[in-house]
Amino acid sequence: MLPEWRCRVPYPDIPGLRLGLDRPDDVLMKMKDTRNLILVGPMGSGKSAVGHQLARALRRPFIDCDTELEARTGVDISLIFKQEGETGFRARERELIAELATRQGIVLSTGGGAVLLDENRQRLREGGIVIYLETSIELQVKRVRRGERRPLLAGAPDLPGRLAELMARRAPLYADVASVTVRTDGHRVRDVVDQILRQLSSD
Repeated sequence: MLPEWRCRVPYPDIPGLRLGLDRPDDVLMKMKDTRNLILVGPMGSGKSAVGHQLARALRRPFIDCDTELEARTGVDISLIFKQEGETGFRARERELIAELATRQGIVLSTGGGAVLLDENRQRLREGGIVIYLETSIELQVKRVRRGERRPLLAGAPDLPGRLAELMARRAPLYADVASVTVRTDGHRVRDVVDQILRQLSSD
């Protein structure tokens, strides 16, 4: 049995409010909107890296769902999968998303499978502006590794095939839940952040 939630840092006192990237004042002014910015997309799409830089650019707190879940349970994702299976993991993920989506003014990175549940998609839509980081299978293969850190890839003899299988089910859900889509292939993290900021500031 895994431990119950425990939160190391009480909200809303979330660390990480340092200014990172230099951005024009007009972008920051337009982003006075306190709606959350929520990143969705497959594993290897760069949600965590983009989320960190986006949060710094906008002087917002950043939360990664998987990292937060590990912090609260005190164990890593692979152990949750091992002891509770994917069903148990999704239940914990659902509970966490339900809470975090009610925050204001954060940048939130979700797990690759967070969109699988109807309830999660609804929470994300209601919780802020959902941004889909669209990524090719080829780029995913370069970025991800099979093993304990990626339970859904562990033991897969055909990594591209397994990633394509996951994408076939999830890609329509990413597109459905998102109001902003940014292609990440061939772009540095900062370039992706620039694309997001341009789209947000033009709305």
